[in-house]
Amino acid sequence: MAAAAAATAGPLGALQAGGTRLVAACCTRLGLGLGLPGFATSLRVGPVICARGWTRAAVGAAPRRGYSSEVKAEDELRLRYLEEENRGIVVLGINRAYAKNALSKNLVKMLSKAVDALKSDKKVRTIIIRSEVPGIFCAGADLKERVKMHSSEVGPFVSKARAVINEIANLPVPTIAAIDGLALGGGLELALACDVRVAASSAKMGLVETKLAIIPGAGGTQRLPRAIGMSLAKELIFSARVLDGHEAKAIGLISHVLEQNQEGDAAYKKALDLAQEFLPQGPVAMRVAKLAINQGMEVDLVTGLAIEEACYAQTIPTKDRLEGLLAFKEKRPPRYKGE
Repeated sequence: MAAAAAATAGPLGALQAGGTRLVAACCTRLGLGLGLPGFATSLRVGPVICARGWTRAAVGAAPRRGYSSEVKAEDELRLRYLEEENRGIVVLGINRAYAKNALSKNLVKMLSKAVDALKSDKKVRTIIIRSEVPGIFCAGADLKERVKMHSSEVGPFVSKARAVINEIANLPVPTIAAIDGLALGGGLELALACDVRVAASSAKMGLVETKLAIIPGAGGTQRLPRAIGMSLAKELIFSARVLDGHEAKAIGLISHVLEQNQEGDAAYKKALDLAQEFLPQGPVAMRVAKLAINQGMEVDLVTGLAIEEACYAQTIPTKDRLEGLLAFKEKRPPRYKGE
């Protein structure tokens, strides 16, 4: 396909070739072939290994709400693989109640290990990031820990937090942030890295770093303008303003706003509903659709269309595409396998 694009006359061909090379590199990172004739499309996968630093919950276990200051470090992030009709949905639950789910060195390390396991697991279809602490999503960086850091430690820590949030943004499957409470600073940056954000009306969101004489350092200065526009993003960052759910919905920061329920998990329930809508679709198609959108938004339209073309080519040789056509013909739900 790269050769075909390069053969197109004039600057258009060069742009298309560049776009194709860009998406080819991304496909290589995701373990995807180029969809060329005779090239079987596949997704490289590996076993999910329970690494020290996060806890994989028992199958079917209900989310546990944590309140005690005695929560063990390995319980501060819980990874749940849902079952039955929700099979394929994975929930990452933050559980640092005593620290308002603030991003500490340990939590960043646990997030990194969990993301490493998830990104290569073919069984994962959608990931929900939520809090298991009522009224809090994530209060940002752990300032109590930060104040104890030497100035030479701050930069490397922020770099690690930025890296893991970038890894979340680059996960190959849809991600949903369920914001049922406070999401400030790094907490909102974590949510901004997700594909979809839903929030309770009572939630509070903002990039408040300028109040501390710093700036958002985990992607906020880049992802917020892309989500709501440059002028409004500048206004919010310059003022360190905090928005509620309705205000966030009005400016397009979140996709859905819900009135909070008695359980305090209205956003999570909406996120679960959305994840259930995503489940029936073709797994390969979902992955390359996300890739096409993410990469295409960073380039001009002509290059973006070349990226779309290259991504579409990924779906042509798949068994899932043939299954979709057969299911349509037989008037039955398709049985996709991600192949």
